[in-house]
Amino acid sequence: MTARRVLAALVALVLTAGFAPAAAAAPPPGGTGPFDDSFYTPPSPLPAGKPGDVLRWRPSNAGPRKASVDAWQVMYLSTNALGQPDAVTGTVLVPKTADRATAPIVAFAPGTHGPAFACTPSAMIGIGAFYEQPGLDDLLDAGYAVAVPDYEGYRTAPETTYVVGRSEGPAVIDAVRAAQRLGAAGLSASAKVVFRGYSQGGGAAAWAGELQPAYAPELNLVGIAAGGVPADLVQVTLQLDGKSGFGVFAYALLGLDQAYPELQLDSFLSDNGRAKLAEMRQSACTFELLTTYANQKIADYTTGPGYIKPAWVARLNENKLGGTPPRVPVFLYHATGDQLVQFAQADSLHKAYCAAGVPETWKTYDTDHITLVYTGNADVLAFVKDRIAGKPATASC
Repeated sequence: MTARRVLAALVALVLTAGFAPAAAAAPPPGGTGPFDDSFYTPPSPLPAGKPGDVLRWRPSNAGPRKASVDAWQVMYLSTNALGQPDAVTGTVLVPKTADRATAPIVAFAPGTHGPAFACTPSAMIGIGAFYEQPGLDDLLDAGYAVAVPDYEGYRTAPETTYVVGRSEGPAVIDAVRAAQRLGAAGLSASAKVVFRGYSQGGGAAAWAGELQPAYAPELNLVGIAAGGVPADLVQVTLQLDGKSGFGVFAYALLGLDQAYPELQLDSFLSDNGRAKLAEMRQSACTFELLTTYANQKIADYTTGPGYIKPAWVARLNENKLGGTPPRVPVFLYHATGDQLVQFAQADSLHKAYCAAGVPETWKTYDTDHITLVYTGNADVLAFVKDRIAGKPATASC
C-alpha cells in the first residue's frame, strides 16, 4: 500500500469517525460507567491504588470485531512522566474463542492519533475507525488478548503527552495489568506478554520494554516489536521543520509541555503559534497533522527557540531511548525512506541495543514511514508468534 493510498484511507476513517467519539444512547449491559464522554475524565482526587488497578470499565463495540471478540473500555491507574499517579483509558479485547486462562496478552501501543479528543484510540476502535486495524486483527485472529492504551491525557479537555516516553511506557505496561485485573476479561496474571507498536507506538513499546524490569517485574514479558521508533526526539523533531511532517514537530512540543509544566511553551509562542496550537488541540487528528500543518515553520509559531533552553534539553534527554536496554528479545524495524521519523537515530538505537547484548532482530524496509504502518505487520506477527511459542530468538546484530 502506497503512502498516497494510506492517506486516502485515513481520510475515509476521519469521515467514518465523524470527528467525535460516539456516546452511547443508553447504558449497555455491564460495566461501571459512566456511559457518555465523561467516562474519559479521571476522578478527582484519584483513588488510592496500584498502577494497573481498574477504576472504571464499560463494554466496547469493538468496531468490525464486534461479533468475534469481547471488548471493554477501561480506565486504570498509571504513572505520569513526573512519577506521579495518573489515570489512563484504553481498550481490552479478547477473542470469543480464546482460552482466557492461558491467552497471551499483547499490548498494542497505537501510533500517532493527534491531540484532539475526537482522535482517542479507544473511541476509534469502538466505531471502527482505528487506522491500525489490520495489525490489531492479526493479533486477535491469532487468539491473543490485546490491550490498547490511549496514553495519558485523552479527555474532553485533552492534554495529551505525545512522544513522552516516561508517560507512554507506564501507560503501555499498565494497560496489560489492567487487562489482567479486569474481572470480566478473565485473563491470567501469569500470561505471556508482548509489547508491540509502530511510530509513536514503537517508541511507547520500546519505553515499556526499558522500564518493565524495574516498574513491573512481575509481568511475564517475552518480547517487544517496535517499528519506526522515535528514539531521540531532538533528531526526530528538528529535521521536520518546514517539511511535510511539521505537524508532528508542533504536536511533540505540545506533548512535552503538557507532560512537564515547567517548560512553559506558551512563554515563547507567537500569537500565531498560540492560535495554531489551540486549533490543533481542538480538532487535529493524524490526517490533519499531515496535511493542514504540512510544510510550516517553527519560526512562524515562536518568538525564539525556547525549546533549546536547558529545561527543554533536560527533559528531551530524559526521554531518549537506549539508556536501559530491554532484557527480552526485540524486533526493531524501520523504513530507509522514512520521512517522519529519521532513520539514523533508529539505527543508533539498534546499535546501542546490540552493543548491550539485547537479543535483537533488526530489519530495514525500502519504503516510507506511512506505508510501513501496514507492510511490516506480517513480520511483526511472525516475531510475536515465535516469542509466545517459546522459540529461541536469533539476533541479527
